[in-house]
This record gives sequence, C-alpha cells and structure tokens, in this order.
Amino acid sequence: MSTTINKEEIQKFSKLADEWWNVNGKFKPLHMFNPIRIEYITENIRKHFNIKKDKSNFLKGINILDIGCGGGLISEPMARLGADVSGIDASEKNIKIANLHSKSSGLKINYFHGSPEKLTVSQKFDVILNLEIVEHVDNVDLYISSCYKLLKKNGIMFTATLNRSFTSYIKAIIGAEYLLRWLPIGTHDWNKFIKPEELEKILNQEKFSTLDIKGLKFNPLFKKWKRSNDLSVNYIICSVKN
Repeated sequence: MSTTINKEEIQKFSKLADEWWNVNGKFKPLHMFNPIRIEYITENIRKHFNIKKDKSNFLKGINILDIGCGGGLISEPMARLGADVSGIDASEKNIKIANLHSKSSGLKINYFHGSPEKLTVSQKFDVILNLEIVEHVDNVDLYISSCYKLLKKNGIMFTATLNRSFTSYIKAIIGAEYLLRWLPIGTHDWNKFIKPEELEKILNQEKFSTLDIKGLKFNPLFKKWKRSNDLSVNYIICSVKN
C-alpha cells in the first residue's frame, strides 16, 4: 500500500519529541508561530460556520483533526476553545508526549499514532489542520486525497507550508537553520517545499476550493508573526470540500 510517511522525517522529529513543550527549546519558533496560526484558523472557522464569538468555548460542536500534531501545540488550544479534537502523528514518541501533556492539562484529546491514509473513523471531521506538515510527507497527492476522505462535505481544511522560492531558501534554510539557529540544521529540505500554485492544483484535483490564502511573515523588530500578501516563504491556504 502507498504511504505518505517519510521514515527519515519521522526519526528526525522523534529525536526532538521531549522538546515540544519547552518554549525556549528546539520548537521555540513554533511557539512563537502559534498565536498567528490560532488567530487565522479560529477566525476562518467562525466565518465559515457562522459562529459568534460570545463564549470562551465558541468552538464547541466543531470536530477537528490535527494531522502531524506533534506534541499537541495546536490541538490543545483548539480543545480549550471547546472543539472536539483528534490528533494524529506518524511518530509514536510524539503521540506519547502529546497524551501526557494533554492529560496533565486536564484536556480530553483523542490522539492516534499513524498516518491519514490508514486512519479509519466512524465520523468525518468539520475541520482538518495540516500545519507545516506537507513539506515533510512523501506523496503529497495521496496525502491530500486521504484528507479529503476524512473531511465532511462543506468542511474546511487549513494547509500551512513553505514556498519553494529563492527567498525561502535564503530565509528558511540559510537564515533560520544556519545563521540564526532557530531550527536544527536539516529540519527542512528546500526541494520538498511546494509553490502555492502547485498546492492549489492538487487541492483542486481533489475537489477542494480555495476560500483564502495568506502569507505569514516574521517581524524581527517586534518578534511577532503577522499576516501578509507576500507568499514567498510561509503561507497558509484555507480550502473547502465541495
């Protein structure tokens, strides 16, 4: 059977699993990245499903699947906002860390060890999160096709990744890994980055329609991420299943 799992990528992140919840550790860039991701995701969920933000648990009733969930950095905030969250990761060690942390935080999150093409569920999801994951999988077409099968009709999917551009090579590889040492060297393979038009083509082939696409840029002065129309490095696509 075909698979989306890249064993080298899984081994790489499994070695870092103990670092997931250390805000000043190896995953510090993701902790810094989280606020803008959560803001963008929740804003588009509310808009698409016509949800009023009048309660702290305004995502109650929304069923979310977080693919490539790692230690649960996005799963937990979604659960705190009331969503029914499931997380899946191909690294067994990541899932153990995620389970331990969610239980210690008093959160009920269903975590699974595996990959989306092998996941069987009794009920499909309202929302699927693919955040900084497609650049680490083998067979992106199979990956997106597997997501389509797990999503409800009119459900939405968020896909965040990196553009394969000269700018991304300078900033995400040379800058982030070699100069600033924000990430361990070898975290990313620039050749596996995917251009927005390439990703949209795959999404369209699987009968997804793009609702929104935004670039995400880091402001080094304020040390914060912000939305942008510049898609040259990090970007996120919100798409709907037709």
